[in-house]
Amino acid sequence: MSEPVEPTEQKEPEWKRKQRLARIFGDVLPETTKDEREPSAESGELASDRWLKSQVPPHHGG
Repeated sequence: MSEPVEPTEQKEPEWKRKQRLARIFGDVLPETTKDEREPSAESGELASDRWLKSQVPPHHGG
């Protein structure tokens, strides 16, 4: 039987790997944190949805 052959390709440098991943996936971290954003910018919900959610009684999990 023959011994397993190890791959001869060189390991990719860390900076090059990060550059490739950034090109594929983009910037995964937001520019601002949740506590820095305005509450209305939190989600794309409509004003009518916010009003409806604010009308839910506390005993219904609102």
